[in-house]
Amino acid sequence: MEIETLLLILAVVAGGYMAWNIGANDVANAMGTSVGSKALTLAKAVLVAAVFEFAGAFFVGSRVTNTIAKGIISLDVVANHEMEFACGMVASLFAAAIWLNLATRLGWPVSTTHSIVGAVIGFGIVLGGLFAVSWSEVGKIVMSWIVSPIAGAILAVIVYWLIVLPIYRSKTPARQLRIIVPPATGMVFFMLSLSMLYKGLKNLNLDLRASDAIVMAAVVGTIAGGIAHMLMRRRKLSNGTTYLARFRQTEPVFAILQVITACYMAFAHGANDVANSIGPLAAVVSSVQTHVVSKEAPVPLWILGLGGVGIVIGLATYGHRVIATIGKRITSITPSRGFSAEFGAATTVLVCSKLGLPVSTTHTLVGAVVGVGLARGIRGLDLQVVRDIGVSWLATIPFTAVLTVIIYFGLAQFLPR
Repeated sequence: MEIETLLLILAVVAGGYMAWNIGANDVANAMGTSVGSKALTLAKAVLVAAVFEFAGAFFVGSRVTNTIAKGIISLDVVANHEMEFACGMVASLFAAAIWLNLATRLGWPVSTTHSIVGAVIGFGIVLGGLFAVSWSEVGKIVMSWIVSPIAGAILAVIVYWLIVLPIYRSKTPARQLRIIVPPATGMVFFMLSLSMLYKGLKNLNLDLRASDAIVMAAVVGTIAGGIAHMLMRRRKLSNGTTYLARFRQTEPVFAILQVITACYMAFAHGANDVANSIGPLAAVVSSVQTHVVSKEAPVPLWILGLGGVGIVIGLATYGHRVIATIGKRITSITPSRGFSAEFGAATTVLVCSKLGLPVSTTHTLVGAVVGVGLARGIRGLDLQVVRDIGVSWLATIPFTAVLTVIIYFGLAQFLPR
């Protein structure tokens, strides 16, 4: 068997394995708050992911991907070494997927992008030494370990304090629900629409200016808020005096908002992250077929399809472990707390991305969940679980880097001398 054919077969296998692990870890942590709060059952979460993840990946997912993961290594390092490059990308896929599999087995939500970045760092060092790696870019990623969870926690707490607590603390909770829910709904649709128009649908080449995107999102938010206002007026509410009575009429409202946010996060993940996550597969296909290593590689529809299908299968068959961590083990999640965490995380990712601050969606969401737990006091958190997650984040890049080196040297034995 020719080395090109062998590398293509291994790349497809590794890409499918990677997609399965993305579903089991990356998508599972996005769905964790919805399942943990019982806003969605696991079966319904899988259905939501199946529809929105696949739609985002297949229909508006990126048709190109950066071949060397966010410019971590210079293109000059791999130029004229297309077979070594393809071999390194296969090793990177296997290493990142193995790490995600291990993290999922232990219930740790980790960053798929950081897993790939760590793998590419290991491969870059093998080919060009330590100076082949852009350590300034690595520094930005390390900074995201701090920025992402803190920003997510702060915004989630603000959402919880401004929207949820006034209802539970009011002597007239029914009136507070009718006052707060319509503008909260409008704000949700405004932020999600803005994110779609200004970031999520970039691959449709809409090329909207910020001002136009804001106006269109404001229109969508206003309409959604108006509909929520009419629905809340028709809803039978009572000023229950007990916590249980308030819980029973408040939480179903936030469950609806949480499901809407979960649908958005699934679609946005499919549109923005799937191609990047299985980008090494596209890079291998491109370099083997063209015998040229370019800065960007086209992502064929079959690769986006493989990513979308693999993600859904991964969530359905193995996502329950990470879902349990996000939805139950860090802190107790209700629909209102889950809504605060998801909306806070989605807003943080949008704002920080536009400010040019490095953020990880996974780290932001975990930080947001920790934030809503802290809003109830330090006893509301399982600090051991939080510690274990932090350790897994620190281990991601060095683990995948070393494992990539080991796998690469094994595969390199088959390269022509």
